[in-house]
Amino acid sequence: MNFDSLTGPLKILENCALCPRNCHADRINGRYGYCGSGGDFYIASVCIHRGEEPAISGQEGICNIFFTHCNLQCIYCQNHQISDNRINHSFHRMELEEVIRQITRILDQGINRVGFVSPSHFVPQMKVIIQIVQSLGYKPVWVYNTNGYDKAETIKTLEGIIDVYLPDFKYMDSDLAGHYSGARDYPEVASKALKEMYRQKGATLMSGEDHLAESGIIVRHLVLPDQVKNSLNVLRFLAEEISPRIHISLMAQYYPSERVKSHPQLGRSVTESEYSQVVDEMEKLGMYHGWIQEFESSDFYRPDFDNIHPFE
Repeated sequence: MNFDSLTGPLKILENCALCPRNCHADRINGRYGYCGSGGDFYIASVCIHRGEEPAISGQEGICNIFFTHCNLQCIYCQNHQISDNRINHSFHRMELEEVIRQITRILDQGINRVGFVSPSHFVPQMKVIIQIVQSLGYKPVWVYNTNGYDKAETIKTLEGIIDVYLPDFKYMDSDLAGHYSGARDYPEVASKALKEMYRQKGATLMSGEDHLAESGIIVRHLVLPDQVKNSLNVLRFLAEEISPRIHISLMAQYYPSERVKSHPQLGRSVTESEYSQVVDEMEKLGMYHGWIQEFESSDFYRPDFDNIHPFE
């Protein structure tokens, strides 16, 4: 197969405005924008991941593709080894043929779903991967696993391509979004993106006989220490502006990475009281679809991308 003939979607990277940063950088010719990403395939890992929500990974796991760089720079990011734009990630550059080989090798093991992690700034590359894998006869469930900082216009281009949206909804507090993630406009931007996802998929999470999601939305929210008010406002927005029937994954897994261990708020884990307050609000709002985590979950979700398999 001539892969070069299938890379047309990459042309848009000559004037990149994929994400809300609107850099208009010529990534194809080495003039990078906020994310520091070029026009190639920068992928830190292609692996089977069993730690997603039950409806996403099930028992067998999902083939996750972890892109490098990020259009957010959250100071507490657990994936900072691959998301920090100050780091030279050139050694993660992969040839397209190798990307496809690694994905199909996992699909051939019986895994029937593929997740793209932090894809907002790599949407054209993602589309190329999907096109080629499908042309080879594979029909997996495609999952868009995003930080939520997406342009609604870009999400519109994914209609009919992405099966399951798995967005974060981090903040309803602009100051917090600015201080922690360098994006004061996060509440406004993520709200519009999520509404577009909801327009495409609605609140119903369609599942197959194996009880795994085949179409729909699951919204993730990570409860942060000392930020219960933000979490309550996130849930209220989702219930009032989207739907109380939408599936929520309410996460207690925050832990302080080395970078924020001395931070006055972020230097500790979430307390059981903080998490319980947010769970109680979820129930008060009638949001009964989704998942809550075991409070001790912060001890288990600690990837190391220096390993061949970052989650083992």
